[in-house]
Amino acid sequence: MISAPSRYARPVVLPGVDGRLRQPARPATAVVIGGGLAGLAAAVVLAERGVRVTVLEREQFLGGRAGAWTDRLKDGTAFDMERGFHAFFRQYYNLRQLLKRVDPELGFLKPTDDYPILTPTGNESFAGLTHAPLFNVAKLTWRTDTLGIRDLMKVNVPAALAMLRFDFRQSYADFDEVTAGAYLDSLNFPPVARQRLLHVFAHSCFNPQADMSAADLLQMLHFYFTANYDGLVFDVADRPFSRGIFVPLGALLGRLGADVRMGVSARALERREGNRWVVETDGEALAADLVVLATEVPGVKAIIGASRGLDDPDWRRQVDSLRVTNAFAVWRLWLDRPVARGRAGFAGTAGVGPLDNISVYESLEDESRAWAARTGGSVVELHAYALPAGFNEAALKHQLLEGLHTLYPETVGATLIEERFLLRQDCPAFAPGSHAMRPEVRTPYRGLSLAGDFVQLPFPSALMERAASAGMLAANTLLGDLNVAPEPLWSVAVRGPLAKRP
Repeated sequence: MISAPSRYARPVVLPGVDGRLRQPARPATAVVIGGGLAGLAAAVVLAERGVRVTVLEREQFLGGRAGAWTDRLKDGTAFDMERGFHAFFRQYYNLRQLLKRVDPELGFLKPTDDYPILTPTGNESFAGLTHAPLFNVAKLTWRTDTLGIRDLMKVNVPAALAMLRFDFRQSYADFDEVTAGAYLDSLNFPPVARQRLLHVFAHSCFNPQADMSAADLLQMLHFYFTANYDGLVFDVADRPFSRGIFVPLGALLGRLGADVRMGVSARALERREGNRWVVETDGEALAADLVVLATEVPGVKAIIGASRGLDDPDWRRQVDSLRVTNAFAVWRLWLDRPVARGRAGFAGTAGVGPLDNISVYESLEDESRAWAARTGGSVVELHAYALPAGFNEAALKHQLLEGLHTLYPETVGATLIEERFLLRQDCPAFAPGSHAMRPEVRTPYRGLSLAGDFVQLPFPSALMERAASAGMLAANTLLGDLNVAPEPLWSVAVRGPLAKRP
């Protein structure tokens, strides 16, 4: 019997992925398109079961939206730049199982002792909570200064209880057509309480409240809080993701006999007789028995749109319905002085314009820690999610800096030694009414599966965990057709603590 990654983890049991063989009865080949978390998870699961895997990654580094690439400061110092801080929550069971392949003790992850939410009018903390979500709800309500007795009497209790009654079928039927903003409005929370306690969840998947499904918001609240017995305090990587995760995973795939090709873009697929596939790249055509399409939404749509033989009309409408959400910004600053002692390595923010969080990198990873020790400065990163269309970059930077100065006033006089500003728009939209149209991992075509944080999963998940879970499920789906034993998958409870049992 396989041991659970946590005493609170629930095994995921899905039909059609219960094969018994250790590897395919005959040699099998696979092409995994995309070297992000979803693609790497799929590739590892397939390669461990004897499938000959080729991974195609268009960039010169692995990791996709969580990847890191080498850059240099003006003084010649090399560093790894990333698209922003990522938290490793303890209920990221499937991602952690993947990472244990290259670091069995997860030694590169270090625990934090708090998850603070900073605002100009006061702060909240998710520290000191127990492993009982219902008790945590009561404890947070009791200790926050944003919800008094009179405020609680005005709260829309039936709407609030929807957080504790999450159920895939019923919650999406009731709330998918509703915007996250309208649902939050319906709670009748005082503005300050809503800002401190709920804002971070509403923005953490990059979608604006006015264009996000309330059902997807409820799923996130369920996954991170009301069904999470492992707690809201998370772990952080003590080194850049390239060294901690993606270079080791690439090396692992090499040892498993996989061929990882960097700087190679897939252009189209062709389905041939005998359930065989051809993947057309910039320079060649690769034949394979299995294909995992694990790029971001624009890449998936472009490849399928250029492919031949993928003409199922319902499935094509599902793929065509996918879109990306608003852009987000990452601004990393090298300052000539340190932030105040005791600042959290990562803090969510609210009430300071577009600023969504602040990371102090020398408190997180070794590379920035060495720079700060050598110069006496600080490496600070600011994030802004769900940016409105037509925003002005200079105005955005000014607002972000104002937010930093408000919450960390010791930075007001700091000199900016160096900076990196990234603007990206490739995260999936979870728009109202979109859930039923979202494609699943399984496609109508034998030997082809989708993977990524855009797919519809039958169990709760989000962000990096959603990507890794989708990749493993995509591999399991293909292996199930070959009667090969699947990779065990884990989740928090599928239903909320007050949901009706079937």
